[in-house]
Amino acid sequence: MRRLGRRCSGRRFVVLAALAVVSAPATAQTEFHFQFGELLNPFSAQEEESFVLTLQQATQWKYGDSFFFIDYLDDKGRDGFNERDFYGEWYPTLSLGKMTGKTVGGGPLADVGFIAGVNAAGDAKVVKYLPGLRLAWKASGFIFLNTDLMLYLDGSSGVGAGGAPRTDDSYCFDVNWLYLFSAGEQSFQITGHAEYIGSVTNEFGQTYGGSILAQPQFRWDAGKAFGGDAGKLFAGIEYQYWSNKLGTDEDESAVQLLLAWQL
Repeated sequence: MRRLGRRCSGRRFVVLAALAVVSAPATAQTEFHFQFGELLNPFSAQEEESFVLTLQQATQWKYGDSFFFIDYLDDKGRDGFNERDFYGEWYPTLSLGKMTGKTVGGGPLADVGFIAGVNAAGDAKVVKYLPGLRLAWKASGFIFLNTDLMLYLDGSSGVGAGGAPRTDDSYCFDVNWLYLFSAGEQSFQITGHAEYIGSVTNEFGQTYGGSILAQPQFRWDAGKAFGGDAGKLFAGIEYQYWSNKLGTDEDESAVQLLLAWQL
């Protein structure tokens, strides 16, 4: 279980964040990620060498878009945390501009959307529902720049079902982006997301303070640099900052090696 409180939007999150599908309805972009670094177990306060395998897809369709990812996580520790576990999120979005066929917004505001997100963790048996509102912005150099405000509704079964404690409901605010730039003949991306989730109280009456999770990625187009197709093979890093990780008072600051293959 990696991101029990996350990713309110998605990765990489985004989250992080819906990656580079930016035009033409009924198009999809699929990526496979490998990440390696030392991640914090907030329940033991120990850092363990960890790897994450991710399948993610961003899709554009007639009335909006969709983004999902599934993580497979494992670490060197055998303490019941991040042990061959799965975590996933899905964010279908309806675009007001696409549905009406009219320009929505003005100035820096490019569009307004409606989100219906789902987060699910395997071992922790956690399910969160995230209905909300998206504002899409125009910004020079950005393929997309979104701000998402969503409710954070707990649909988990709780300790009685062998999972993490149920919590009351809260809210999530997320910023996600994709920015492209070049230096000489080399091409780069900065993508990811940053979110804030409000405080919650669990089924035992314990209150968790609000948490911040930021997962920016710096990606180099390695495939293009070595004479292959552009936009297919990336190398870089992901920096993860997580305050009050998973309902604890532990803060994480971690750099992970990132390899990404785009179909």
